[in-house]
Amino acid sequence: MRPVYIATAYLGPIQQYCKMLQYPEVRIETAENYVKQTYRNRCVIAAANGPLSLSIPIVKPDTLKCQTKDIRISDHGNWRHLHWNALVSAYNMSPFFEYYADDFAPFYEKKYEFLLDFNEELRRLVCSLLDMHPAVVYTDQYEPEVANDFREAIRPKHEGEDPAFRPEPYYQVFREKHGFLPNLSIADLLFNMGPEGLVTLRASICDNPY
Repeated sequence: MRPVYIATAYLGPIQQYCKMLQYPEVRIETAENYVKQTYRNRCVIAAANGPLSLSIPIVKPDTLKCQTKDIRISDHGNWRHLHWNALVSAYNMSPFFEYYADDFAPFYEKKYEFLLDFNEELRRLVCSLLDMHPAVVYTDQYEPEVANDFREAIRPKHEGEDPAFRPEPYYQVFREKHGFLPNLSIADLLFNMGPEGLVTLRASICDNPY
């Protein structure tokens, strides 16, 4: 099977982690021109009032086009404090938040210069907690046409073009209030389901090899 191509993501959606399970090699795109308003710098969690988007501010590049690997994080708006408070507020009543809080808190205390570094350290943490071991390769040049290309297919408000992904319902804190919210940030699955989140991921892959 050929590798899958995905974009970097801030606590990426469940769909993206399914791809990491489904394919023998995962190529994370770093050489593309950065795309705004995507999961590259935002995640969506389930808050008390419904889905909540958390966006990391970035430093506006000096040039019109800038590769993703060169995108810098801005300190604008005290975002680290706001994001952590939002996660605590949304998940402090979830079964596993207290268990994992000490793993995630340092990411909202330390200043990272580059978005890619921040995203990837978080991804490695999540994969470790879920006992996932994807074979990740970072691209060094951009190829516009590749097989298994989900670099743009996985993005906010973009559904229905991935027949291999069928979100498996799982426990969510506010499910009785809002119904099941599919394909949220992997953080939602982790804090609600803990290590069993891996079972949910496998069940969300239609062509499930497990």
